[in-house]
This record gives sequence, structure tokens and C-alpha cells, in this order.
Amino acid sequence: MDDGTSQSSAAAPMTRENIPLLNRQRNRWYSFSCWKKWFRPRELRARNVNLGRPNTEKFPPNEIRNQKYNFITFLPLVLFEQFRFFLNLYFLLMALSQFIPDIRIGYPYTYWGPLGFVLMVTICREAVDDLRRHQRDHEVNSQKYKRLSATHGNGYEMVPSSKLKVGDVIIVEKNERVPADLILLRTSDRSGSVFVRTDQLDGETDWKPRLAVPYTQKLSRDADLYNIDASFYVEKPQNDIHSFIATFCMTDGSEDTGLSVENTLWANTVVAAGTATGIVIYTGCETRSVMNNSQPRSKVGLLDTEINGLTKVLFCAVLGLSLVMMMLKGFGGPWYRYMFRFVLLFSYIIPISLRVNLDMGKAFYSWQMQNDDNIKGTVVRSTTIPEELGRISYVLTDKTGTLTQNEMVFKKIHLGIVSHDADTFHHIGQMIQKLSGNILQQQQQQGSLSSSSSAGENKPIMFAGNRMRRPEGWREWEAVRALALCHNVTPVSDEEDNRSVSTASTVTGGNNSPTKSVINIEAPGSTDTEHQYQAASPDEIALVKWTEQVGLTLIARDLNTMTLQVKTASDENDILLHYQILQLFPFTSESKRMGIIVRESKTGQITFYLKGADVVMSTIVQYNDWLSEESGNMAREGLRTLVVAKKVLTEEQYNDFEMRYNAARLSITDRVAKVTAVTESLEREMELLCLTGVEDRLQENVRPTLELLRNAGVRVWMLTGDKLETACCIAKSSQLIGRNQGLYVLRSVKTRTEAHQELNHFRRKQGHALVISGESLEVCLQYYRLEFLELATASPAVVCCRCSPTQKAQVVALIQKHTRKRTCAVGDGGNDVSMIQQADAGVGIEGREGRQASLAGDFSIPQFSHIAKLLLIHGRRSYKRSAALSQFVIHRGLIITTLQAVFSAVFYLSSVALYQGFLMVGYSTLYTMFPVFSLVLDQDITSETAVTYPELYKDLSKGRSLSYKTFFIWVLISIYQGGVIMYGALILFVDEFIHIVAISFSALIMTELIMVALTVRTWHRLMVLAELFSLALYLISLAVLHEYFDWEFIWSYDFLWKVSLITVVSCLPLYIIKFLRKKCSPPSYLKLS
Repeated sequence: MDDGTSQSSAAAPMTRENIPLLNRQRNRWYSFSCWKKWFRPRELRARNVNLGRPNTEKFPPNEIRNQKYNFITFLPLVLFEQFRFFLNLYFLLMALSQFIPDIRIGYPYTYWGPLGFVLMVTICREAVDDLRRHQRDHEVNSQKYKRLSATHGNGYEMVPSSKLKVGDVIIVEKNERVPADLILLRTSDRSGSVFVRTDQLDGETDWKPRLAVPYTQKLSRDADLYNIDASFYVEKPQNDIHSFIATFCMTDGSEDTGLSVENTLWANTVVAAGTATGIVIYTGCETRSVMNNSQPRSKVGLLDTEINGLTKVLFCAVLGLSLVMMMLKGFGGPWYRYMFRFVLLFSYIIPISLRVNLDMGKAFYSWQMQNDDNIKGTVVRSTTIPEELGRISYVLTDKTGTLTQNEMVFKKIHLGIVSHDADTFHHIGQMIQKLSGNILQQQQQQGSLSSSSSAGENKPIMFAGNRMRRPEGWREWEAVRALALCHNVTPVSDEEDNRSVSTASTVTGGNNSPTKSVINIEAPGSTDTEHQYQAASPDEIALVKWTEQVGLTLIARDLNTMTLQVKTASDENDILLHYQILQLFPFTSESKRMGIIVRESKTGQITFYLKGADVVMSTIVQYNDWLSEESGNMAREGLRTLVVAKKVLTEEQYNDFEMRYNAARLSITDRVAKVTAVTESLEREMELLCLTGVEDRLQENVRPTLELLRNAGVRVWMLTGDKLETACCIAKSSQLIGRNQGLYVLRSVKTRTEAHQELNHFRRKQGHALVISGESLEVCLQYYRLEFLELATASPAVVCCRCSPTQKAQVVALIQKHTRKRTCAVGDGGNDVSMIQQADAGVGIEGREGRQASLAGDFSIPQFSHIAKLLLIHGRRSYKRSAALSQFVIHRGLIITTLQAVFSAVFYLSSVALYQGFLMVGYSTLYTMFPVFSLVLDQDITSETAVTYPELYKDLSKGRSLSYKTFFIWVLISIYQGGVIMYGALILFVDEFIHIVAISFSALIMTELIMVALTVRTWHRLMVLAELFSLALYLISLAVLHEYFDWEFIWSYDFLWKVSLITVVSCLPLYIIKFLRKKCSPPSYLKLS
């Protein structure tokens, strides 16, 4: 308690003691101070977490919440979002005005009906979407975990993840999601290590080792954690997933241990093997995964923004037209009342049905996407932005699990004089089986000689001195053994305790040993069982699995020993080879290689194995006359190459190296450089054993999909958290980079000068794709943001490696801001959520990395190849159809407003409605709604043409289907047709005013139906049905609505020829212009079809 008191008193600026003093001096600021105190963001600070004792400090609840609304905020926020649109706000004001008797025109339902329908559709849609989010959140928050409890008989209680608090000690089983940020206290493995999968956090599928706190790992059981008096001092929450600072200390001061990121389990990672016990240190919004995710934003499509701009132009037209009428009428009397009545009369120039039609159209486009048999499994989670898919200029994609399948497959091995692939791998297995007798004989000979002379001296005499004495297949055996030994892979078993096999591997020999029992259970020849491996790199697992396939199996490993099993012709006589691990040199991005020094237990022979990239190994190995050519061939096949070499050491050589190596590791100054120098002294004149090629399997049809996008004018960026070398390899194998394009790797930069030099170098590399790391990206954006973005956005492709989730979202935002183009983000992991939410169109792939990205995306697809059809076919159709639909709905409002304006001008500038009551409602609903809405079935080209000629997609990004040019063309058409209809009716009518209404309204309906027919490019049977159905409804109305139409005049010959004449004059010139334009200047898609 004293510690807590001292900590709270240390936070001087924000304590309770200071605030009242300020308030006494300035009482007028009291309410403002309270407001700031209640609504300010929670201050993030370091904390003490007690082990086994309750924590008095309050922290955020451990809940996942993706909902946009709650019960109180739902209606206000939804209405606010709707009335942000000028169109809806305008009609709300018009509808409210109908409660004022002096300016009321017609019936209130003609205004409130359409507005209420629009709002009801939107509210229901938002309610359903948010209810689904709530159900998904509830499913995750209710997942049960074991929490240690001293009061329960079995030692733990099951609690949902939402009830976990800071200081709780929980047990996470194998394949369980970690519910909060933990410090690892104990593991089921005696070494205190556990492997976790972090793909949901950083996108890397490699298993990462984590270590328990040494002091707590030594305890005999979990219950003993409550018997020690200890605490953790933990840094304040932050979003850096690669660093962590904390201290474990006993209250009596007997133990004080520094902790790093290796001692943590971050939320949303998964325990890959074993059982982990940890203490909760961060919950809810303070966890690393949540702090790396951006808040979901309400996305508004570019088409909606453009239509919003057009409605503002139409509003100005309404005001201008009303002002002209008032100027002609004069400003005498209550002119403002007349002015507002004119505004109401001309308000149909801004059609409220536009929002309804667009929303219904979007729902239809979404239904079509989900029911397309060519992209089965597609789910549309956001029905508000399907048109965005038709105007994408940049696709930003994750690598692991999106472009690739997360499956490494060993494809080829080259031994200098012979090459083996999948067709001849079985020959290597046969050779090893034949050599098993020689291997056993060699072990026995070396074992007998080891008593009289060192093994290092005898080995060269037997095999290295005279190569011809080596038996057939010995080169293959050496290569396979090197691959089986030179790695950092640990075999695991699926026993109930999920313990690593390595815990039993210290016992060597004896038929009843634990190692031998594992061998009998999981014999390589058995088809029922398969070995499982854990490692920090999937490449290494692929190599070890391949050695198992050809007959050399890794069956046990711990920190100091390794056991291999050689398959013989008879499974009962399999040979065990035991090795002692003397030194391990892990892979780093700087060295681009890893090595291991092992001693064979029976012979005592010491061998140094090394494997790495060909660029560094070519200067290390002895025989490399074929290496450069073959590694180039494999790289062109899209394979990830590794060069493997070995060097036999004498006891004296190794002792000398060990002494110098240990001295370098203890050095205080230049430790890294000295250790590297000592290691490189050993890497000389090594014997080249083989060159391997491993393929990271691409998703189905990734190459043709990327080529389609490239031809469609879409620039593809790959944003990955993986290593630079891996990213480059996938970029080449997936053909993200075109055949004639080079690849420029921006070297690591840390200063402004280095960034300036590298950007200048890249500027001279025209047509090259760019590869850059996350650290270099930060430096370039800090000093040369505009210059870098200009170069990067002009590049045909960009690969960003080692990107954090926040960086991915930042890159998307920068492209949006700099280019003003539409972006699409594609990902499959939790680390892609921020990027998906930031993009204009977010696409989540439901794959091996879970459903987090799929649920967060606006669209969900089962595989990357669907993105091409989603953009080229459905994106194109959605945009084209919505553009035509919106312009036609605007035309429908403009033409009737023109009629009203001509009518008012002719009849003494009266503010009287031309069409009363039901005619106005029926015009925009029963009589024209179905044909106009049937435009959502229209298509300019077939699906096959859209995919065969992806170049057609380029024009869509220019936005020519809906622009101010096309808008003003429709305005002119509407003015012409409205003028023809109204003046034609005025000229041709004889005696009664009702005849003007009948002639003009009938000609108006016929003109609209014919204009829909002229707009259609590909007829659908439902379009024909909609036209006939609307015409039939109108003909019935003519017979039924006697208060609007004169029955005798309707059945007269005069009515028929007058309506026909007006309709022909209003439509025929437009058809002639369209026909001539189609012949003289046809669009590009017509040339193809």
C-alpha cells in the first residue's frame, strides 16, 4: 500500500490537491474544469502489478467493442449521419415548412412520405449491421479462460475474457487466443519456453519463442504463485509490439529481474504448443493489438460525394429560378412568402427519391456480388460503397496469407553435378537407405579409433583425402545431413501434456528410453502419423520435413543436444545419430546466414555447418563455379534459394575459436563487431554441399490476377511485416513486378543525408519497382514526404517490408491525401485491420490467419484472385449503373420543374402547383419508378469482355460517367423536353385547363419511358416488364382518376395525336443525336463488342 501511495503522490500536476486551489481562485472556470476532467482521454502511465494480491488501481475493461452505436446514441448518430447529406437536410426543411399554413402547397404526405421512407430504410440497415457487430463482439468477449484462484478447490475458475482484470493470473492452453497482454510466468515445458503465433498481430506466420520469468518457472506448481510476495513494474501502454520494458522484483529484494518482449504474450497471439501461465498487465484498449488498430470510420463513397455536390448546384438553381420569378412578379406585398412558395414548387428539381433509388441499387449490387458463382464465398459487409470498387487506382495488399498460402514447399536441390526435384527425390531416399550400412560402419570405425586418435584427424583420412573412395550417394547423404542439422527447429508431439519431445531427448540410447519410445510411436515409415515441428522460420520447417521425407528424421532436440533417425530398409533397425550442439549462430538480416557447430556423440567429430543467401555464401565456399548460374535459374523460377556448406574442425581448432568467441562476447566496447569478426574467421574455405530451392506457395491464380490489375491501370503495393528478402522473392514469383521492370531496393537509411542520396538514386531508375523497409519509410516521410510520395506513386509497384499495422494504415492515408485517388486494401490478418478500415474499399480474406480482417472489411472474399472480378466486373457495373441511375433521377426532377416554371411564367407568375396531390407522388413512384430503377440491370459490356480487356477499367478512374459535363448535358435535355411538352400542351389545348394537365402529364410519362429505353445498352427481360407494367398502371390511372383527367377527352382522337406529337418532338431529336454520335465517335467498349 505504501508503494501505491507514493506513486499517486508522485503524479503532482493532476492530483486532487491541486485542482481545488485553482477552483478557489477562478470559480468561473469550475464547470469547464469538470468537463475537461470527465471527458479528457485517459492518461497512460507506468504501473505496479502485484502478483497474488489485488490491485487497487482501476484499468479499462478487457472488452472488444467494434460497435458504432449504443442504445442511447443510435438514433441521434444515425440521423446526424443522414442529415450530413445536403439532399436529406434540404428535404427535412421542406417537409417542416408544410406545417406552416401560409406556405403549404398540396398535402404534407407528398414531402414526409418519401423522406420517412428513406430514413426508415437507413435506420433499419444500420440497426442490422450494428447488431451483427454486437453479436460478433459478444462471441469473442464470452470466450472462457482458466483464472487461478486460491479459494476454488481445483485451483482455478472459468471466467469470460471480458471479466479479466489487471493482476489476474490465467492459463492459456494450446491453440487458444491470448485474451489480454500477459507477462509469461510459467510454461508446461521444463525449459520455460513456449512458442506463439503472431500472425494476427504482425502478419508473420513464423512461430516465435517466448520465455517465462526464471524465478516463477522454477516453482513446482502454479498454486505456488500466490505464496510469493512479488510485483512487476511495467512501462506505460504503447503501440510498439517489438519492444517492452518491465522489472520483476521480490518485495524482500532477493530477486530483481529485467524483462523484455521475449517474456510477453500479446493479446490476439495464439499459443502454438504447450500451456502458458501468465499475469495480465494490459487490458482492453490498452493492449498492443487494440492500440495498433484505428477506429472504424463511416465511409462515404466518391459517387455520393459527387452527387452531394450536384445537389448543391441544383439547390442554387432552385433559389435562382425562384428569384427570377420574384423579380418578374415584383417584390410587393409579402414577397418572402411567395418566394418560399416558389422554392417549394421548384423543390422537385432535387429529387428525394435519388437517395432511395441509390440505396436500393447498392443493395442489389451487393446481392449480385454475393450470388456470383465465379466468386463464391464473397460477402458484402458494407452496402454503402460498392461503386468504389469501380474507381480503384491503388491496391494495397498484404503478403502472408493474401498472396501466399503460408505453405513452404521444398522444390529442388542442386549438388553441383546433379540436380533433384520432386520427380527424383525418392532416389535420394533410396540412396540413404543403401548407405545406412556404410553410416553404421563408419560410426563403429570412428568409435574404435577415437580412443587412440582424435576423430578430426581420422575423418579426412577416410573420406576427404580421396574422394573416389566415397560410396555412391555420399554427396547426397552429406547434403541431407547438413539440412537436418543446420537449423533451429524443434520437434513437438501431440501428447496430452503438449510437451516438446525435446524434454525427453537428453536420454540417449537404450531400448526403453523415452526417445526410443517416441521413435516407435512415430516411425517415419508410418502413414498414420506425421511429425510436427516448431521453428522461427517456415523455410527451416520445409527443409526438415524434406529430410524426413527422404529418410533422415529429426526426432528430438533441446538446448544442447539433437537426435536424428536414419531410415533403413527394415524399420526395426533404424539408426540413431546423436549430436551435441556446441554453438548456434542465428540468422540476421545483416548477416543473411545462420550456422551451427555440432559434435557427433559416437565419433566425436566436430562439424561447422553454414547456410545462407547466395550473395554472401559465394565468397565463403570453395567450389562455386556453378553456384551463380544455378541460383539465378532457381530465382527465376520464383524459388527462395539457400546455399549450404560445411567445414570439419579439429579439437584444437574449435577450442581456439571458442576461446576467442567467448572473449568477444564479454567485450564491453564494439561487442557486435568483434563477435562478427571471430565468426567470419571460421567462415573460410568451406566445402560447398548443395543449393536448395524452397517455394512459398502462392494463392491460386495470383499471377494472372496481378497481371489483370496491372493492365487495368491499377498500381499494386505490397505492405508486409515480413523480411526484405522474403518480400522481394514473393514480389518476383507472384509477378507483382512486370517482366520488363527492374527492382530497386532502397537501402536502410537513418539520416536525412542518406535518405536524400537514396531518393536521388531511385529517381534515376525509371520504370523500376521500389522496395523499402518500414524504418527507412519513416525517415523518408519525416524529411522528404512530398518527394518520396511523388516517386513512389509514379513507380509501377512498391514493396514495403517490416511494416507495423499502424504504418500500413499511414501509407494508405498518405496515398489518399497525395493522389486524391481511390484505394483498396486487401489483407487476411489482424495486423491488416487498420489498413482495411483506412482504405476507401477494404477487402478482408477469410483464411488461415482467422476472421478478424474478414469481419473488419467492407467486402470479404475467400481468396485474392477474386479481387480482379470484384473490381473489373462488379465494380465497373456498380459505378456505371449508379451514375446512369442518379442522372436519370435528376433528369426526372429537372423536367417536371421545367414544366412548373413554364406554367408559372405563362399564368401570371402564380405560385400554384401544375400537378396536384397524387399526380406528383405517382410521377416519381408508380409511373416511372420501375423503369428507372431497372437501369440497375443495364450493362455496357459482358463479364468476359471486362476480364479479357482490362484496359477498359482505366477510363473509370477519370469519373467521366458522372461529371459536371454529363450533368449539364442532362440539364439541357431536361430544359428542352420540359419546354417542348409544356408549350406543346399550351398550344394544342382548346378549351379547358384540365386538358393541359392530361396532355402534358401523359406526354411527360411517355417521354420518361422512351428516355429509359434510349438509355438502356443491354436489354433484360425485367426491363421490358417494368416498361410495360408502368405503362399499364398509367393507362389504368387515366380511366380511374376522374378528378385529374377528363374521361371523354382521354378517349378522343385529339388526345392521342396531341400526346404522340409532343412525345415524338421531345424524343426524336435526341435519338438522332445519339445515333450519329454512336456512329461517328463510338465509346471504346463498343469497338470491342
